[in-house]
Amino acid sequence: MERAAAADINAANHRDYAGAKLGMWIFLFTELLFFGGLFLLYAVYRSKYLAEFQNAATELNITIGAINTLILITSSLTMALSLSALKSGKKGHSLLFQALTIIFASAFLVVKYFEWTAKFSHGIWPGSPELTSQGEIIFYSLYFVMTGLHGLHVIIGIVAFAIILAMTNKNIINEGDYIKLENGGLYWHLVDIIWIYLFPLIYLIQ
Repeated sequence: MERAAAADINAANHRDYAGAKLGMWIFLFTELLFFGGLFLLYAVYRSKYLAEFQNAATELNITIGAINTLILITSSLTMALSLSALKSGKKGHSLLFQALTIIFASAFLVVKYFEWTAKFSHGIWPGSPELTSQGEIIFYSLYFVMTGLHGLHVIIGIVAFAIILAMTNKNIINEGDYIKLENGGLYWHLVDIIWIYLFPLIYLIQ
């Protein structure tokens, strides 16, 4: 009887794990469709207003964009290390890497805040009178929408990781039950990949 009960529990846990993983992949697929639509829209307007897009992009700071790219890539590494550490039973190391992921994500937003502030101080925003051509207006509209939506996803990630960190500290998430951390990692890798596409499309077009 005890063995049968244990087998039922293991089967239920396996179904929960498989269902949670499948649900996350479906969610990630919808996110890819969403950003894919934005990338397609960007490509269409870029082909139509190539010269204006290139001229508008000269106002962007490639160094800042590269720094944020490095920050996100590093945060993906710490996220992966946190999962690996937890699977190995190293809870303390996992907590450290989770905290570092939150710090790097927050640093990304801080850099983005100063970048956006600089644009506003120079009179650059969607609909700004400083933007004289239709191509420039469209470019910066897409720039603020796409980087803004990406930033929103970063904020969601920070909140999610803070919750996961607390759950790991309370041993709710542990080496035997780490699906929430694993799904959080999948989400964060998607956020990283989206930025890796955004960086060359927007910053390196010049």
